Amino acid sequence: MRILYIAEIVGKAGIYAFKKGLSALKQEKAVDFVIACADGATGGNGLGRNHAGLFRKLGAQVLTTGECCFYKKDLVENFAKIPYVLRPDNLNREAPGIGSRIFKTGTNPGDPKIAIGVLLGQSGFSRLHGNNPFSVLPVLLERLRQETPYVIIDFHAEASAEKGTLFALAAGCCSAVIGSHTRVQTADERILPGGTAVITDAGRTGSAESVGGVNKEKRIQEYLTGIPEWTKEAVDKPELQGVLIELDGAGKACSIERIRHRVPDMPLQSVQEETREGLA
Repeated sequence: MRILYIAEIVGKAGIYAFKKGLSALKQEKAVDFVIACADGATGGNGLGRNHAGLFRKLGAQVLTTGECCFYKKDLVENFAKIPYVLRPDNLNREAPGIGSRIFKTGTNPGDPKIAIGVLLGQSGFSRLHGNNPFSVLPVLLERLRQETPYVIIDFHAEASAEKGTLFALAAGCCSAVIGSHTRVQTADERILPGGTAVITDAGRTGSAESVGGVNKEKRIQEYLTGIPEWTKEAVDKPELQGVLIELDGAGKACSIERIRHRVPDMPLQSVQEETREGLA
């Protein structure tokens, strides 16, 4: 099985890169299943209901989120109607939505199932706090592996040390643990003993000429003044990033490959279209 994980989609450039790049990439890499991190898709922070439906229509079977999962009210109110969108699993039970789920990889009865789960790290988040992911992970994996040997975990965390430690805990117990959140693709993709593929961060899908998908000048001003400024997204040099993971019949990783797929620059019309879709 070949799994394509699309790194965090950030703003208009990310949506554009997803639209323009996914179809060709799926065909070129013979992809069987697509997971996309959409935590920063709508306005650079959070995921709106309309964008969730758009990504699903364009070919993403699962959308993962992170600390921004509750930023858009229209998504929160519709979590029950969109089971393909996952928020972190290690939130309190009272939180809306679900954090893990078993998905079909095809339409035939004999097609294998795949389990996807999301965990939130504990370091660096001030607005949303999850329960200890190290306590949650073993219980989560035990439950998911009862259904299928194909288990992918999206670990949305800030600290590389926290990610590396969770990788060590998960080694040999699941198919892959993919780091997300920092929006910078790392060059440490590898397969751990026991067949678990890992990467500290899969990167971002959006502007390659930016700071995490956001306008560089605005981020400079934020650091100079201390006033947060996330409203101006960058659109230059859109790029689809992520990883391609191949799994054997036992759910063990055979390979992991970093993806960086450039798409044509955004015309002004496309920038305006993405803005309208996000507001619709």
